[in-house]
Amino acid sequence: MSDAFLCAWQELSRQLKGEVFKDEPMARHTSYRLGGPAALYVECATLRDLSATFAVLGAYQLPWAILGKGSNILVADQGWRGAVLTLTEEFKRLRLPDEQTVGGRGEGARDATGWIGDFGNGGREKGRRHVGNHRDGARGIVPPPSSSQPFGGRYTHGQQSTADTQVPGGLLVAGAGVLLSTLVQAAFKGGIRGFEFAVGIPGTLGGALAMNAGTAKEWIGSVVRSLTVYRSGSGLARIEGDELPWNYRQSGLPAADIILEAELWATSGHTGQIRAKMEAALNRRKRSQPLTKPSAGSIFKNPPDQSAGALIDALGLKGFTIGGAEVSPLHANFIVTNGSATAADVLAIILMIKQRVKEAYGIELQNEIRFLGFEG
Repeated sequence: MSDAFLCAWQELSRQLKGEVFKDEPMARHTSYRLGGPAALYVECATLRDLSATFAVLGAYQLPWAILGKGSNILVADQGWRGAVLTLTEEFKRLRLPDEQTVGGRGEGARDATGWIGDFGNGGREKGRRHVGNHRDGARGIVPPPSSSQPFGGRYTHGQQSTADTQVPGGLLVAGAGVLLSTLVQAAFKGGIRGFEFAVGIPGTLGGALAMNAGTAKEWIGSVVRSLTVYRSGSGLARIEGDELPWNYRQSGLPAADIILEAELWATSGHTGQIRAKMEAALNRRKRSQPLTKPSAGSIFKNPPDQSAGALIDALGLKGFTIGGAEVSPLHANFIVTNGSATAADVLAIILMIKQRVKEAYGIELQNEIRFLGFEG
């Protein structure tokens, strides 16, 4: 470990409530169970932790990356010489419209830093107002790839069925560290519709929002009232949901914005109908996706009006293997691994598929998966 990383580790270990690890194996934190060590792995438990982390990383000019549940990323076998940040404790709280707070640690909804949920509920200026200031020279790494593909048929809160009614209180407030599965279950138990499509999608709410996760017809951006983000160098900002484009697998947020919390529209529904829709969605995923094997979900974005999986399947690549990595026989846009796989094996298949699709169809497949620690 270099002197800069060692000094940063020592300072962060003294200042933060959350844990700070050096040379942390990333295989412990990704759904692929692959990846060498990150120089630093920082668990930011509070907003104060996050601010202090950026102050220290900025002082030493160290690169950083934000990580949710690690379900959409491939980390190089040699690891990465940077700081991986993850949001814990304060950022795992979820508040239902009846004001009940679920998850996280600590007492009540506030601590010395204040719960960021209160920022999302008004009381501060909409749009671009920032709170706090600190020195920060760090930079974001591996943002989601860009896409010019139009999303089309945008669904908005105002287009919901007139048979549904707004839940008293109207908003479900959740931290970015909340697991998407936890959010879906909480909405179901609260009789809140609109989140059924997300059943079975791995990862955290923050990661889902950053990439506008969803299906071909429904996506997480459609239920966002507002986001609270952290901007390095300036602090907090609130962004209204309708200010963002919410394109296909893109939120439209600047790459360096870190989502901390979301206000989500809460619309009442019949629990029986919600359950039925959740079960149908989960059964579709079980039939069509290799949920029992390590993967990172869809590797490629769908090209306009086409299916990446269908293009790959038409080339006869289902079951193709390199080392311990395999194009899933169940879904060609998934690459699964066994116990002997390396990140290099997965990358080799990704590059081969892109080359074959380009040669056959003249289409440049765009990555949906993120990469960390690879050259270029």
